[in-house]
Amino acid sequence: MQNPKTIAVLTGGGDAPGMNAAVRAVVRSAHALGMRAVGVKRAYEGLARGLMQDIGARDVGGILQRGGTVLQTARFAEFARPEVQREALRQLNARGVEALVAIGGDGTMRGAAALEALGFPAVGIPASIDNDVYGTDMAIGVDTALNTILDAIDKLRDTAASHQRAFIIETMGRKCGHLALMSGIISGAEMTLIPEQEASAEEVAAAVRGAYERGKTHAIIVVAEGAKLHASALKQQLDRMNTGFGSRVTILGHVQRGGSPSAWDRLLAARLGIAAVERLAKGERGVMVGLRATTVTGTSLQEVGSRRRDADLEYYRMARMLAK
Repeated sequence: MQNPKTIAVLTGGGDAPGMNAAVRAVVRSAHALGMRAVGVKRAYEGLARGLMQDIGARDVGGILQRGGTVLQTARFAEFARPEVQREALRQLNARGVEALVAIGGDGTMRGAAALEALGFPAVGIPASIDNDVYGTDMAIGVDTALNTILDAIDKLRDTAASHQRAFIIETMGRKCGHLALMSGIISGAEMTLIPEQEASAEEVAAAVRGAYERGKTHAIIVVAEGAKLHASALKQQLDRMNTGFGSRVTILGHVQRGGSPSAWDRLLAARLGIAAVERLAKGERGVMVGLRATTVTGTSLQEVGSRRRDADLEYYRMARMLAK
């Protein structure tokens, strides 16, 4: 592939803090390398409908600290259809775009892989608070989401202790329990429930009862939304058991997606944004740039789109040990 003169950038799937920082890095590094940058509104829907415009270095000024995505995002299942992909390709070619940087989760990577299969150069950047994207240790947005969850749990602990209650706190994580698992460890939760590991209401009750018997004034249970035992069902079962505490449920919901990105997420977005553009400039394509330990690496888009990163169960063992 010849060095592209024009690249497009989009943000897809669920929004994640740091997406704007990644867009900024892509645009400014593209201009630094003599390329023209085009912003795509509303992800793959925007590609198919031609919602694109030139985006300059000054256009991305002041977005580094903003949550969400200035390019907006959208779920667009129709992109799986070959005729829609071909229409997106037509729209890109009509605007002289020669390569794409796609920022988002595994669905966004599958869209980029589909364009690659049609011969259009693409590179992906992982951004998903669930941290379920294969090929990277950390996706953009995860650190900020964890800090948001930790802040909420710390505040809930104050009221839990005041009323001697067990608080069941539901985090995001429909298929991957990373957020729940990490926040359970760093908040000192008595129990953490994730999709990758089964746990019974009896086990949770035993953990809560043990906290009460040790003289604790409260108990914290963190539950991923995709756990087999849902937060509301767990409360109903705990209320029928003698744990010593009354229970309450708090669903954190979409607050976990918002807020100004942390220092870590801004730096990660800068590193991956620059890496994506530089790889395209060198003729590399069909990969997602990610972070392995401290090194930026590349993983095939096809592989990323066909696999999912699960929570590391070694951390689950740690969480159970530290809760004693």
